[in-house]
Amino acid sequence: MRAIACLCVGAAMVLGASDTRAKTIRVEISKLLFAPVEIKARVGDEIEWVNNDFVAHTATARDDRFDVELEPGKSGRVTLEKAGAVDYYCRYHPNMTGRVSVSGQ
Repeated sequence: MRAIACLCVGAAMVLGASDTRAKTIRVEISKLLFAPVEIKARVGDEIEWVNNDFVAHTATARDDRFDVELEPGKSGRVTLEKAGAVDYYCRYHPNMTGRVSVSGQ
């Protein structure tokens, strides 16, 4: 009976644990737009921008955290190292904007 009680407690602990593994969040670029425009992420997560347009773009943070060059048909990645909101844009097409809200681990 004691073994069953321990097993039940252990299962409850595993089921209640949150997933703390880093994730890759994909942002598609098409028709001069970032999609999704707003992202919620955690420190340690990675953002991957995929440029589906026929022209080059960038994902450039307004606070200088990152500046990713994205040639047509290519992708680029950045790992989020610090919590806080980050607004970003394309240097070639400044009307293209996005926002990442990064929470701590």
